[in-house]
Amino acid sequence: MTDDPADTARSGGLTALTEPAEGTPPVIEDRAGLQRACDAVAAGSGPVAIDTERASGYRYWQRAYLVQVRRHGSGTHLIDPVALDGALEPLATVLAGTEWVLHAASQDLPCLAELDLHPAALFDTELAARLAGFPRVGLGTLVEQLLGFQLAKGHGAADWSTRPLPRAWLNYAALDVELLLPLRRSLAEVLSRDGKMVWAEEEFDAVRQAPPAAPRSEPWRRTSGIHKVRTRRGLAVVRELWNARDAQARKRDRAPGRVLPDKAIIAAAQAIPGSVEEVVALPGFGGQHQRRHAGTWLRRINVARTSGEHELPLLTRNSSDPPPPNKWGDRDPDAAARLTAARAALTEVAERHELPVENLVQPDLVRKLCWEPPADIGMDGTATALRAGGARPWQVSLTAEPLSRSLGTSAT
Repeated sequence: MTDDPADTARSGGLTALTEPAEGTPPVIEDRAGLQRACDAVAAGSGPVAIDTERASGYRYWQRAYLVQVRRHGSGTHLIDPVALDGALEPLATVLAGTEWVLHAASQDLPCLAELDLHPAALFDTELAARLAGFPRVGLGTLVEQLLGFQLAKGHGAADWSTRPLPRAWLNYAALDVELLLPLRRSLAEVLSRDGKMVWAEEEFDAVRQAPPAAPRSEPWRRTSGIHKVRTRRGLAVVRELWNARDAQARKRDRAPGRVLPDKAIIAAAQAIPGSVEEVVALPGFGGQHQRRHAGTWLRRINVARTSGEHELPLLTRNSSDPPPPNKWGDRDPDAAARLTAARAALTEVAERHELPVENLVQPDLVRKLCWEPPADIGMDGTATALRAGGARPWQVSLTAEPLSRSLGTSAT
């Protein structure tokens, strides 16, 4: 078998990929089929291309509803982890010790970990493209630019919990891994040519070893449009409705926005309605589900309405993190001067090495260092602070010196 697509057509100077080289494979839904696929992968060679399909806009839980696997010599395999009750031990065994190739790996690794699938080595084609300096790093764009193929726009935002999965969706899913291996080779060549392969390897390891995201404190504060709510009691409404929505969404395994849109929560926080009729008259409460649960929403609003002052949330988050940079000038002019100098210095370094400044060093880390510099702002002290903040060795080597200079800046 080959990694190169077979069924193609010329389109606008590009080769339009209409279906996988070996055709769209059937979905693997039983143990016998899984074992046959694993035997084929084991007989193949080289890295393994992997992708998943989720139902983010439809379901609460970010589980994988399809796992796509491709390896040179084995072809593509589409595995249904739901039909297999998540029992993919044979796949974990055959993948052990192999390099996984994914695009935007941080999106897929959590749901793969839920299936007890963990990479021993990783190559992230999206991250590689960022480090290589490509201005656009979507899979389709990279495939066109580096390989000369045009991937059809697909069904990535579809409800992948649907069963049976339509053939057109399966075709799209198989194409997602069809060219990952040749794309990996092309990007590795660019990174090696530019002396960036060590950087990429350090970044890949950081993604691979990243711990699960810690639960956010006060996650309700991320409700879209919350900046429009300017009273503590209004924020209490947001908190109550967000928590009620989250409980329903968890129980029903539905995306929270399908249970109650953010705009409905914000409208209620601004109006603080006092009756069911007033609730359902607000924007976002007109859907059948929202109207059916109007009594629930009103009860939660009434909790916020009758809470004592000491129970109301603060207007701003009580956090040790730095304030928004647009407030630095008033609160700490020296910190604002440090941040301005740091941003200019890091932008110059990033441009010189043709990579995004946010990949050069995490913006949050830069803000923390500028807001509260280490006791030793010399190059060694700055390097130590960068490492403590999670910067990789290649990032420290490029940024410690310019950041050290910036941390000595003052407003006077």
